[in-house]
This record gives sequence, structure tokens and C-alpha cells, in this order.
Amino acid sequence: MEPWYKNTVPRTEVREGRSFNPDEFAIALEQVAANKGPEDYRDPAKFFSRTCFTRALREHMGMVLRRLAGRTDNSAPVMTLVTQFGGGKTHTLTALYHLAKHGSGAKNDPGVAQLLSDAGLSDVPTAKVAVFVGNAWDPAVGRETPWIDVARQLAGDKGVAVLGPSAKEIPPGTTAIAQLVEAAGGSVLILCDEVLNYINRYRGTDADKFHAFIQNLTVAMTGTERSAAVISLPRSQVEMSDYDLQWQEKINKVVRRVAKDLIANDEAEISEVVRKRLFEDIGSDKIRKSVAKAYADWCFERRNQLPPEWTAVDTATTDAKAREFLRTRFEACYPFHPATLSVFHRKWSALRQFQQTRGALAMFAQWISYVYKDAHSKARNEALITLGSAPLDWASFRAALLGQLGEARLQGAIDADIAGQNNHAQALDADTSGQLRDIHRRVATAILFESSGGQTDKSAHLPELRFALGEPGIETTSIDTAANQMEARGFFIRRKGTDGYQFGFKPTLKKVVNDRRASLDEDEVFAETRKIVENEFLKGKALPIIPFPEDGAAVQDTVRLSLVVLSPAQEWAEDGSLRQTILDWTKNRGNSPRLYPGSLLWCIRKPGRELRNKVELLLAWRNVDRDFMDGTLPGEFEKSDREEIKARLRDAEEAAQDEVWAGYRYIALYDAKSDTGITVIDLGAGHANAGETLTGRVITTLKSRALLNESPGAGYLERRWAEPFKKSGAWPISALRQAFLNGTLERLLEPDSYLKAKLPGFVMNGDFGYASGAKGDGYSRVWFRELLPQEEISFDSDVYLLLPKRAQELKAGVQAVEVVPEATGATAVGGVEAGGGPLFEPPKTGAVAGAPARQRTLTIRGEIPTEVWNRIGRTLIPKLKTGNGLVMKLDVSVQVESYTAQGFQQELMQILRDLNLADSVRIEIE
Repeated sequence: MEPWYKNTVPRTEVREGRSFNPDEFAIALEQVAANKGPEDYRDPAKFFSRTCFTRALREHMGMVLRRLAGRTDNSAPVMTLVTQFGGGKTHTLTALYHLAKHGSGAKNDPGVAQLLSDAGLSDVPTAKVAVFVGNAWDPAVGRETPWIDVARQLAGDKGVAVLGPSAKEIPPGTTAIAQLVEAAGGSVLILCDEVLNYINRYRGTDADKFHAFIQNLTVAMTGTERSAAVISLPRSQVEMSDYDLQWQEKINKVVRRVAKDLIANDEAEISEVVRKRLFEDIGSDKIRKSVAKAYADWCFERRNQLPPEWTAVDTATTDAKAREFLRTRFEACYPFHPATLSVFHRKWSALRQFQQTRGALAMFAQWISYVYKDAHSKARNEALITLGSAPLDWASFRAALLGQLGEARLQGAIDADIAGQNNHAQALDADTSGQLRDIHRRVATAILFESSGGQTDKSAHLPELRFALGEPGIETTSIDTAANQMEARGFFIRRKGTDGYQFGFKPTLKKVVNDRRASLDEDEVFAETRKIVENEFLKGKALPIIPFPEDGAAVQDTVRLSLVVLSPAQEWAEDGSLRQTILDWTKNRGNSPRLYPGSLLWCIRKPGRELRNKVELLLAWRNVDRDFMDGTLPGEFEKSDREEIKARLRDAEEAAQDEVWAGYRYIALYDAKSDTGITVIDLGAGHANAGETLTGRVITTLKSRALLNESPGAGYLERRWAEPFKKSGAWPISALRQAFLNGTLERLLEPDSYLKAKLPGFVMNGDFGYASGAKGDGYSRVWFRELLPQEEISFDSDVYLLLPKRAQELKAGVQAVEVVPEATGATAVGGVEAGGGPLFEPPKTGAVAGAPARQRTLTIRGEIPTEVWNRIGRTLIPKLKTGNGLVMKLDVSVQVESYTAQGFQQELMQILRDLNLADSVRIEIE
């Protein structure tokens, strides 16, 4: 469709921005009568070319003209124009003035010709005209009173003489007025404007005299056949004091005995008034009809979603006729959308400050001037001028708008949500394009116009918004979504009922929450974030959690698979320094190399402020909830807002928890085969739910990638038997455990528990053998297809898992061993170490003759240098074991940094558990 600005031509003064003052649209009748003022008003031809002869105007003027022509049917001698402030009273009076004064020269105007035709007249009746404008009249020589001024205008000095010398002091009676009419030629038109202004200015005796004059004039006019008086009175009280109201009532009582009220502004025809006054050319009929048809078809196809007053089909009307009627409404309003014009009469007309004609024209002049230039510069494609196009970001227009609404407090609200710097609509519109460009700004603007009137229901309902902004190519769902998003984001848009929205100057709870959020302390936010993250990871944990370590030394070295949760202040970046930090902390605990680097899983937050934003919002809602309960919450909020606060607080808590799942999505683990030393896994976007935990999510992901196996069977171990140990058939248990921890084999949650639980069964079933005490080519003890006691399972370096074939060979060799005498002076294991005999050599028969008569106890005490500790296990301990009742006690002390003491103690306890000494040896911290 052709854009409206390419098909129409606004008037020059509108294009150039010279028609923005409402007073430019206000006619000064006294200036017209004096042949002064703008030529557009004092020149009859130009005046009528810009006059829209609405149905109301034609009816009003027709009554007066018929009366002047001597026709008394459907006319009255006195008529009152009753309109709202700025509603077209003076324009009607000026039109009557030009017709009565210059009728013959104006009858060629198409509008005048139609007026005469409707009135049943062939020509404009002639009459003498007198004008009285109360706010401009002042006494002067020869015009000492209003009635003397009227008489002089109608019949000159002769007319004044008719009133007599007393007219300077008292108003003329009905007889004198009748004589004045005759002196003027028998046909007069008296036009009175701003009469209340005069009465207000000349309070007291002069006001009473003028009231008497109006009363006598009314009576005198009833005795004439070709004369009339028209008096304008305001309908709105916005421009009236109590004094004015009293006098208006007095005048009404006088004139309404014989007068007829004329409502001088037909709301249904405002579009023609605006088009006539502001546009030189409304463009091609073909384009206008095409646009109207496209919009009418779009509306009619969605009539169930739009206001019924625009699209309803009467039972007696066919769809085709209803569609055609809708098309004519669009065509009559072109280039405006019907909703753009009708909103001022549907909703704004009840506003006391709203100037229906003058104010609306001035506002529309600014509107058209701005959007006409803007559309050209930005090559916009709107086919009609919609409510959403109102230039609220233009200070001059916004001032005019707020003046008409009479609510300057909306300024801040408009800035925040629609037109100010960094407003909410602009933020939402950042990613919009095409026909949906600026859709949030347009929707918010329409909400402002539709919900700001003086009506009882101050709401912009979704059907109204759809009709006002919908067009071919835009679905109603897009408008609904934009309205919902604006309500969710905006500070001054609130939902009303099920489908309504209201724009106001009172802040919503969102504004209060935003203010609370802005005042949050940095430390408070960070502490709450850590608390929420830690609590979420601890829920139903299936792994040990190590939260927020400050360095590698704070992470204990343990064989049990553990999840290290990094601080919320740290976030993952593929090319960042955090990768190297994690690798360093994985390999080393402080200055010492780790024994079990593969047991650590590092959980890191994704980049971004999402988690911080959610926590800030949660804290803000908590503060609002507290202030509401304390009664210290600023603003006007109702008890019903309490439920909303509670609901929003629950939502904020859930959102913060959910963001922990979504944010902590990266897992890093040690991988000796990787070039970087670690492998990083993206868990994907997660969502909190009652059926899963964060640690469970990590475990599930590791299982799916074959990085974790909770309970591998014997077949798995045999298939994955380490290559270096295949020839010997013996895999050291310590090396097997380490394979589960460094990624060579799939990780286990608790390798020690798994091995201690599974090895006895493997040995009993013959899946594997078990050996301890490696000596040369043999072992001091072998188990195969027999019970392996739990206490025999340890993770010393000389304990082995045997392949079945190797275990059978060793067991067979044991049975075939001959008894070899123990070499003199050799220890029980000395011969083995020297290669002097086979393994599992039983004691020599008769070697022990009997118990000695007396035994002595040897006790060894003293400090042992660290350099000989390893040799003690090979030399001193075996020798001591040859005696009876050997008892070893441990008394060791070591000094470590205080901040590492607890972690160091846990590692020592792990080693003691590996040695099955955890129950008999205790560690104390001083």
C-alpha cells in the first residue's frame, strides 16, 4: 500500500510548522467584522474553502438562513450555540456572518451551495448583521453600551436614534428593538459571542442591564419574520466560575422560552474538519479507496477480535454491506485511521480541559508536521496515520497533549515508558523490524490515548488496541504480545481487568521495585547470590560439594568424586585465563601436586548478568514486601497489591533458582589426553524441577558421555585391562584406583567403596584373583575362588588384581611347592628378597621346638629422619614382625598453615582409610 505521506499534501503552514498555536485556529469574530485579522478568516472565499460543512453546521446555518428568508418552519427567532470549550462556536458564528454579509458572493462555493440546497433555498437571504463579542467589547464614544453598538452596526445613527437618549443608561425595551429592526430594513442577524465573559467583566449593574437586554431581545425577535439572534454559550464548566454558572442559568431561562439549542460540533464529522483545515490535497481517490478496502477487509476478517461498534453485522445486513460500510468509514477518515480521530470524541470529550476543535486542530497540526517529515526521512511505510505514530518524543507536541489532558504529571511517565532517553518501549523495540518496527512504542502510545480520557472506564482494551494499530501484515497476536510486554516492563502501565491496560502518572509496583533495586548494596547482592547458588547445589546432593574456593589449596585432595562450584564472580570464557587457573588448581593443591586430580569436577557459570539481575530483583521484591508489611511503602497502593507482591516475590525466588540451573552450565574435568589438560562440557540450559538435582544433572551428563560408571562389572575391567599389566596379568590396586580417577577408565563416584564392595565377589566367582606382598616373581598371598576378607583389601603398592589365568597359575604353583628349609640367619622374607626360595614357603617342620621359658619386650623410641622413612618399611618392620606380640603406635606431629589445616587433616584421614587404619588412628589439631 502507498504510504500516506506520499499520497497527501499538508497545507504549507503545517508542513513548515507554523500552525501549532491553538489560538491560530480560534477565530476572533470582532476582527472579522472589522475586516482585520488573518485573511483566511476575513476573506469569505478562503474562509469557506477551509470550512467543512458538517451535517451539524449545515443544520444550524440552515435554520438561521430559513428564518432570515421568512421561513418559520424548523427554525427559531433565537438560537443558542451550546458547545464545549473550543468546540466550534465562533466558527459557526463567523460562517453566518459571511453568509449574511456576503451571501451572493459565496453561493458558488460547493459547501454553501449544498447548504442552500439542504435548506430549501435558492439564494442566500440578505440581512443586516451586528456582532457583539463580550471579551473584546469596551465602551467608546458613540458605543457607550452593547445595545447602542448593535444599533449602530445595524442602522447607523438612525438606529441609535431609534433607541432614544435613555439607551446610554438603560437597555431598550421590546418596542424599541422592533423599531430598530424596521430601521435596519426588516431583516437583521444579531450574533452574540462570549456573553458570559462580558457579564463577568462588568459585574453589578451593567451585568443586570445586559441580562435585561437579552431578555427584551428574545421577546422582540419573536415578533419578527426575517430576523434572528444567535447566542453562544459554553457547555463545559472548565472556563466558568460559580458566578458564570449563575448567570448562564439566568440567560438560559430567558432565551430557552423561544430559543433552540444548537450543538455546534458534530463528533461524527471531525475527520472532515481536520482534513479540510490541515490538508491541501488528500491524494488519489484510487489509492484512498485501495487503502480503505485493504484495512476494511483486514478488520472484517478479524471482527470477532475487534470492537463491535466498528465491525458488527446486523442481522438484517449482509456481510457484503457491512464490509462496504466499514470501507466507507476508512475512506472518509483517510489519511487518518478512524481510531485516531474517534478517540478524542469517544473518550477525551469528557475532559474539562479538552478543546474539541481548536485544541484538536492545533495538536493534529503538530502531529502531521512531525510525522510527515519523519516518514520522509526514514522512508516509513504506514498507509494511515495511527495513534501509535503520535510524536511523544517531540517536546512541543507532548506539551500540547498534556495541556489538553490537563495532567502535567504524565510527563515523567511518558519519559520513562515511551519517549524519554532509554525508555522501556525503546528497549523492547531494539530487535523489531519491518512492519513490527517500533511496535512497543506504538502500542504504549495507543494505550496512553485510549486510557487517558474522562470516561469512567479509563482503560485501553485489547480490541481497541488491535483496531487502532492493526493493519494488513500485522496479526492481532503481535499487538497483544507487545501490550503484555509493555505492561511487564513499564513503570506506569498497569493491567485493568482481563483485557484492559491503563497509562497513568502513578507508578506501578515495578517502578517501586526498580527503585529498590537501584539502591541495593553490592556486598548484599553478592552474598545473596552465593547463598542461592550454594543452597541450590546442596539440594539432594549426590556428590560432595566444595563451594567457592578462593584458591587450589582450599580444595581437598580426595579420591571421592567431588563437585567444585566456582564463585558467581567467576565466569567461563573459552579463551580466558580461567581455564589455566582451573588446570593449575586441578594439578596442585597449593604448592603440592595432587594425588587425585581426576576426582575433581569444576562447575562454572556462563558469562552474563542474568543471575545477578535475578538476584537483584529478588532482593528488591523482598524489600518491597517488608516495606508494605511495615506500612512504609511510598505511593498509593491498595490491599489487593499485597497479593501481587507475594506472587511476584515467589516468582522472583523461583526465577533466581532457575537461573542457577541455567547459568552454571559448564563442567571442567581433568583430561591427561587433552592438549589443554582439561575437558569442558556444556550441560546446556537447565531448569529447576522437583524431579532432579543439580548434582544429579551433572552425573547424568557424565554417564551419557561415558565419563562416569557407577558400578562397572568384571567384564568391563577385563576389557579395559591396562596395557602395561597385560603381560604380568597383575594390575596394582592403587594403579587401578588411579585409572578411575584420571579418566583412563570411566570415573566412579567413590572408587574405594566400589573396589571394596566388588572385589570379594569378583574373586569368589573366579572373575579375578587377588594378591598381596609381591616378592620377586611371586606373592606372599593369593586369593582365587575363595572368600576375600574385607580387611585384606587395601590400596598399598604391593596389592594386585590378577587375571583369572594368572591367579590359577599362582595357586597351582603354591600347591606344587616343596618344603624348603629356611636359610640360617635369614628372615622370614629374606630368602625371598634374595631369591633363595619360592613364595608361600610354609614353616619348616620342627623349626619351632616349643615356647621359650621366658620372653623379653623391646621398645623402640626416638626421632627418625625423613630420609630413612621408606627404608624402615623394607628393613625394620619385617624384622620386627618375626617377633611375637608386635605392637606399633604412631606419634607424629607436623606444622601446616592454619587455613589449610582442615583440608590437610581430611587428606590424611583418606590415606588412613586406604590403609584400613581410620578406626584405630586419630588425628588431632592444636
